[in-house]
Amino acid sequence: MSKVYFIPADCIASASAAARKLLEHIVEAENIELAAHIPLKLHFGEKGNRTYLPVDTYSGVNDFLDEKGIDAAYYETSVLYGGERFKAEKHLALAAKHGFDNRPVVIADGKSGEDAVQVEVKLKHFESCAVARKLAEAEQVLVLSHFKGHMLAGFGGAIKQLGMGFAAKGGKMAMHLGVKPRIISLLCRGCGACVRRCNENAIQMNGKKFRIDHEKCIGCGACFSICPHHAVSVWSISGLANALFKGKFFREKLVEYAYAGHKDKRNIYINFALNITRGCDCEPHPMRRITGDLGVFCSTDPVAVDSACIDMLKAKKVKFKGTDQLQYAESIGMGSTQYELINIAE
Repeated sequence: MSKVYFIPADCIASASAAARKLLEHIVEAENIELAAHIPLKLHFGEKGNRTYLPVDTYSGVNDFLDEKGIDAAYYETSVLYGGERFKAEKHLALAAKHGFDNRPVVIADGKSGEDAVQVEVKLKHFESCAVARKLAEAEQVLVLSHFKGHMLAGFGGAIKQLGMGFAAKGGKMAMHLGVKPRIISLLCRGCGACVRRCNENAIQMNGKKFRIDHEKCIGCGACFSICPHHAVSVWSISGLANALFKGKFFREKLVEYAYAGHKDKRNIYINFALNITRGCDCEPHPMRRITGDLGVFCSTDPVAVDSACIDMLKAKKVKFKGTDQLQYAESIGMGSTQYELINIAE
């Protein structure tokens, strides 16, 4: 049975201090060897959002790592939709604006979300997953998640941070839409940027424009990410239907990507069940909290730490959809929904 360490909200002087205490405790209790360099995978908050976790939330974790002499940086990935987090340059500017300038910031999937490693999983939906290169290559990641709701996933915690958060742009496309990109002839200027970036030689000249051979295309999203003229589209009626009406399949795909992010790593997961809203930190507007704070949770098992948050939320008579992802994650061997909750504040 997995262990989940916990400090309840009414025992928390600050989220920062609670996170530090939990990290110290799990490292000692489970005899965890910390890597020389540890990515801190977190979320900077979308422009206009007000309930994302501010940078001060992580100061205790930062202090602990500094005292241990561990090199660390904030890591994030590009998003599929437009906005400030679509490409690295604006994403970095947003991180700085939100105060995440006290450590180096790394956009782990490159300038346009195209830098990925295929991690083999051999599961129901995917043979392999397009994980951001610099996260795929890390031996250990400290996954710092804001536990809250999400329109498609139902809720977001460690699993969503692992799945969507570790995925390069092509991986996000594969989870959301399940379609391959196409080139809009009217917008294509024949510059060849997509051809030079395609590792599968799937883009061919068609007259003075280019077309994508879907027999060769693996759906990595590099062409969509890199096109300077926005001539590559991933949107379609079938893709939108897939995203909006096949929530179970989306969640299963999300879990398979989470499996890829967790696989062969010695990750530590901290869930901050604070400022809990129905929506995600990706939503660019203020949101209302739906319940009181639960506390801060920590485990080496992402399934267990999310399960503990969900179960405590249910005890408050608040439910999130999408809990089927926990059972699916357990079924593929990613973790356990059975856990021992250990209150270290007692």
